[in-house]
Amino acid sequence: MKKVILSLVVALTSLTINYAQDITGQWNGVLKVQGIQLRLVFNIRETETGLSATMDSPDQGAKGIPTTTISFENTTLKITIANAHIEYEGTLGKDDIIVGTFKQNGMVIPLNLSKAVIEKTELVRPQEPKEPFPYYAEDVIFENKMAGIRLAGTLTLPEKEGVFPVVILISGSGPQNRNEELMGHKPFLVISDYLTKNGIAVLRYDDRGTAQSKGDFKTATSADFATDVESAIAYLNTRKEINKKKIGLVGHSEGGLIAPMVASKSNKVAFIILLAGTGVSGDKILLAQQKLIGSASGIDNSTLAKNEELNRGAFEIIKKSNNPDQLKTDLKKYLQNHASESEISSSVNQLTSPWMINFIKYDPRASLEKVKCPVLALNGEKDLQVPPKENLEAIKSALTKGGNKKVTTLELPNLNHLFQECKTGSPNEYATIEQTFSPAALKVMLEWIQVQAKQ
Repeated sequence: MKKVILSLVVALTSLTINYAQDITGQWNGVLKVQGIQLRLVFNIRETETGLSATMDSPDQGAKGIPTTTISFENTTLKITIANAHIEYEGTLGKDDIIVGTFKQNGMVIPLNLSKAVIEKTELVRPQEPKEPFPYYAEDVIFENKMAGIRLAGTLTLPEKEGVFPVVILISGSGPQNRNEELMGHKPFLVISDYLTKNGIAVLRYDDRGTAQSKGDFKTATSADFATDVESAIAYLNTRKEINKKKIGLVGHSEGGLIAPMVASKSNKVAFIILLAGTGVSGDKILLAQQKLIGSASGIDNSTLAKNEELNRGAFEIIKKSNNPDQLKTDLKKYLQNHASESEISSSVNQLTSPWMINFIKYDPRASLEKVKCPVLALNGEKDLQVPPKENLEAIKSALTKGGNKKVTTLELPNLNHLFQECKTGSPNEYATIEQTFSPAALKVMLEWIQVQAKQ
C-alpha cells in the first residue's frame, strides 16, 4: 500500500508572543514517523518584541520556515506553525533536554530536542545478504512489447547450468526497485537469496519508470503492471535454465492483487503466493487501513470517525464517475468546506491519479474466481495495511466459488504488513525492526513451493 510521508510545507507567516526564560539557540531532534527519520531543527532567537523562531527540515531540503507562535513559560516550550497544522510542546529538563510531542493533522509523535547535533540512527539489517553469493546472479533486460518499454531486473539461479522452477516477485504499491527497498529494508533481496539457496530460481525487477526500468510509473495502473508481469513470464520462457511448467508468481501487497490478474488469464502460471494480498475492493482496503493506522498513531476516535465519513463520501464519488475532468470538479466541491485550497488541490490530485481511481474501483474477487492454479495466501496477524481476517476469508471464498480446490490460507502470528516480527504492527515500527522478513514465513513459502515444483 501507499507509503505515508509527513509533509512539512508551510506558509511564510510569523507571529511572536512573550516568554519567561532564556531558551534561545538551536534545538535539534529526530522525528520518527511511519518508519521514516526526519531531522528537525528549531532556531530560537530573542527580538525586541519577544521570541522568534524558524524551523529547518534538513532531510526535506527545507530551511528557515517561520513559526506562527512561540512561547516559553515555566520550563514549557510551545511552538505552532498554523498552515501546516503543526504543534510542538515540550518541557525543558536536566542536561538541556526538552521532552515533548510533535502534533500534525491528528498525529501525535514523541520528539525530544537538545542543543547537540543529532544524527539519524544507523540502521542494522542482519538478514541482508552480501556478495559473493553462493549461486549464479545475472542482471537482465526484458521487453514489455505492449507498453513499448524495457524492464531491468536480476535473475538468480541455484547453479549456472541446470533447469529450475522459478518465481517472479511482484512488488507492492509505489515505485519500487527490484529489491522492493523501503525504510532501509530489502525484502525481495532477502526472499530471493533464501529461495535461490534452496533450489528455486527467482526473477525480480525494477518497477516501470523506476531505477533502471523504462516507462512512466505515474500514469500506470495495476492492470498496466500486470502486463509487466506477463512480459516477465514471456522472458523466462526464452531461458533454457527455467522449467517452463513451473513458473510461479509471488506478489506482495498490491503485487498480491496483480498476481491473480495474471494467473486468471494465463495457463503458463503454475502457482501463486499472495503476501498480504487483497480480497476486498480498494475503497474498503483504504478505509480499514486509515482507521487502523490512525488509531495506532494516536488519532482520537472522533477524528477517525470524521475522516472515515469524509473519505467514504469521496470514494463513492470516484466509484460513480466515468469522467476524469468532472470528477475533479465534483471532488473539489465535496471537499471545499473541509480543508484549505492547497490541501484540497493536493488531495484531489492524489485521488484522481489513474492508479488511485483504478484501485478504489477494483474488486479482486473477479480475478480470483478465475484462478485455477494452486494458491498460497499469507497475511500477518498484526497487518494494519491489509487486515488479515477479512482479506484471507474473501480470497478463499472467491477462489472456492470459482471451483479452485488447491487453496491454502494462513494468518501468521505476530507479523506485520512487511512480514516482520513486531509489537503493534504499526508502520512506525517498520524501520526500527532489524528483521527484514520473518524466517518462519520464508520457511512456509519454500516448503509450499517445493511441493508445487514436484507435482
